[in-house]
Amino acid sequence: MSFFQNTQKPEGLGGKIMVKGMNSGAHAKLAAWGLSHLTIAGDAAVLDAGCGGGANVNRLLGKVPKGHVTGLDYSEISVEESRKVNRKEVAAGRCEIVQGDVSNLKFQKESFDLVTAFETVYFWPDIEKTFEGIRDVLKPGGVFFICNESDGHDKEAVKFSKIIQGMTLLDADALTGLLKKAGFTQVETDTKGIWLCVKAVK
Repeated sequence: MSFFQNTQKPEGLGGKIMVKGMNSGAHAKLAAWGLSHLTIAGDAAVLDAGCGGGANVNRLLGKVPKGHVTGLDYSEISVEESRKVNRKEVAAGRCEIVQGDVSNLKFQKESFDLVTAFETVYFWPDIEKTFEGIRDVLKPGGVFFICNESDGHDKEAVKFSKIIQGMTLLDADALTGLLKKAGFTQVETDTKGIWLCVKAVK
């Protein structure tokens, strides 16, 4: 497996290096920009789908001091790193990191006020079904927020999409269409250079 394949599912030593990298650098700047689009109640229940190294779980915990954040990832290495990064909040019962498949969510319906997906929807195989599942676990009026480092057209991402198996680029129009088809009532998009965020309301 190539090192870059770890962007899809971190495994082994390369995966450990990858998830630590996810918690800093350009990813941190992207997360800060993305989160600036959200107004989150302090007692909100949040799911970070495809939580990677857990840095965004930690940022979300800072925004919901009386709330709860669940991190979900199907990589064992990502789950392990996310638990380390958020160990104090996990111990306090404000955070849970679980291993699982985003296309087959095991949470109760209408459990979350907000679901976030940073740098991950590229790798979701059955994206239409997955979006429907995310809508199901959101409370009425809840928000699904996608934040991508690529707008779906930039040359660097196109190059990597040819190298990384299972990576599919989606632009704002494609994501908007899929979200509306999944039953979201209101979809807004924003860009900053090649960065893209999408905010969908149930």
